[in-house]
Amino acid sequence: MTSKGQAEDAGHARYSYRLRVSSTARTALEAEWARCRWIWNECCARSKKAYAEEEKCGPARLDKMLTEARTANACLRAGSSVPQQQIIRDFAMSRAEALKDIKARLPQQQRAGMPKCKKKHAADPSLNYTQRGFRLKDGRLHLAGGIVLSVVWSRDLPKPPSSVRVYRDSLGHWYASFVVAATIEALPATGRDIGIDWGVKETATTTSDAHDLPHAQHGKNAAQRLACYQRMMARRKPKRGQAGSKGYREAKRHTAKLHKKVARRREDTGRKWAKKVVRDHDRLAVEDFRPKFLAQSTMARKVTDAAIGATKRALIHMARKHGRELHLVHPAHTTMDCAQCGARTKHALPLSERTYACTACGAVSSRDKNSARVMLVRAGLNPAGADRVRADGPPARSQREPGIPIP
Repeated sequence: MTSKGQAEDAGHARYSYRLRVSSTARTALEAEWARCRWIWNECCARSKKAYAEEEKCGPARLDKMLTEARTANACLRAGSSVPQQQIIRDFAMSRAEALKDIKARLPQQQRAGMPKCKKKHAADPSLNYTQRGFRLKDGRLHLAGGIVLSVVWSRDLPKPPSSVRVYRDSLGHWYASFVVAATIEALPATGRDIGIDWGVKETATTTSDAHDLPHAQHGKNAAQRLACYQRMMARRKPKRGQAGSKGYREAKRHTAKLHKKVARRREDTGRKWAKKVVRDHDRLAVEDFRPKFLAQSTMARKVTDAAIGATKRALIHMARKHGRELHLVHPAHTTMDCAQCGARTKHALPLSERTYACTACGAVSSRDKNSARVMLVRAGLNPAGADRVRADGPPARSQREPGIPIP
């Protein structure tokens, strides 16, 4: 499997690799996860009690709980303290985010939700190790507790990792995800700018026809096979409280495998397109579009299949990785403004109208192409065919690696 790098934040990147796990290492990892899962569930119980009694339940109190539990429980002492401490950190962060949303009085559907108990057969193992809990030696990953894992090194790590997460996916495959300091791989300057507008008919429409991203329809192409596997699951679905048959488990595995294959294809398409855009342009004006609200519309299936959010994250990551200048433009009124003169239509255009005609200057162009040019104008860039005049609307936000001056 090819390793993949994803931006964790502006200063770090994550690299994931497939693991070859022996039966002995698998047993040790599952035992370590059983201890961490018990600690998580104990934290949930303590959190509910503290919330009902209006007491504090921060990381310090949970650390004290862990110390007492390890003293009284020989099973917990048999495992490493590093993943146990890290799962408490994860629980505390999740609980703090939920309390923050409650305090802000957000609608129920927008809240993060309080942490819930992890069930034995429903939660996949996920173990976090800091620098003192792992080391790399002779190409193998050595974890605290004497666990040794073989890593499939598809490429070298750019720098020594600061932490690692060992996890198992829904197909039973094990992975190691390393966090390393981000490095800038500078590309030759091109002197070109590009504006990018997200859409449904085409995933991305740009000011350059050669860099438009058509809708790949990976999910639609796999829909027939997916429906077949789902019918197999429905016919073999066990009654409540009963274990699934071998046929049901096999159909479930095929369904999960196909879902993952589609997700990988979407990710691969987005990353390849993002690399092409970043390689050919110095400055990018990208619509800061959040497709979450479309999940409740009639276009939900097509929007999900387009994977706009994943493609946008890949583009931001590539721009940071290669030191390109990136502007995130607020999407308000981008379909109503004219890229030539900056005039705004009185009424929002319906989705069925795909041509933009300006009543002020008479310019006629594709609706999506006009929106892509508006991105450039609002970002203050100077592309071919777009004026430097700034259109009315919210300002753009720049994202760039620290320490690199913006021209």
